[in-house]
Amino acid sequence: MEQFKINQMEQEAEEMASLCYLDKKNATFERTKGGFVSLTYGGKTWERVQVIRLFPFTEPEKFISIRTVEEPSKEIGIIKNLKEVSKETKKMLLEQLNLHYFTPIIQKVLSIKDEYGYAYFHVMTDRGECRFTINMGANAVVRLSEKRLLITDLDENRFEIPDVFALTQKEQRKLDLFL
Repeated sequence: MEQFKINQMEQEAEEMASLCYLDKKNATFERTKGGFVSLTYGGKTWERVQVIRLFPFTEPEKFISIRTVEEPSKEIGIIKNLKEVSKETKKMLLEQLNLHYFTPIIQKVLSIKDEYGYAYFHVMTDRGECRFTINMGANAVVRLSEKRLLITDLDENRFEIPDVFALTQKEQRKLDLFL
């Protein structure tokens, strides 16, 4: 039994260490009836895949990880650059990335109430008015730069404040607890 576990762990480690690069020559991406993306690669088809950006985020069309959807997810391969796939595939993958990284921009902070370890936000975003809740003790507000904040709510939705100093003094005071 011990030998089986060791062999299984060695095989998993080998799979994790190997990189497979995907491009228009060796991979076929298709849109499913449900609007998801499927992948055929190496004689195998995945009916649904996840599309995730790898670092650096400053190069949003480079190093795109294609992963299985089940937990824990496993990487199938990496697209070095979206220029290496067809225009149709690039469009499909960018749509999936935009869904995955959907981040409304907070333009105005209407109110923030702090109760029992939670903060209740009422904001105006570039997508309209929104209310959400964060856990105060869970690093839900992350300072990305001197002026930029990323806020993650209880449902793991992300909201961005690109420039805290562009908000009014009153709005900034409401955010003082997080700055």
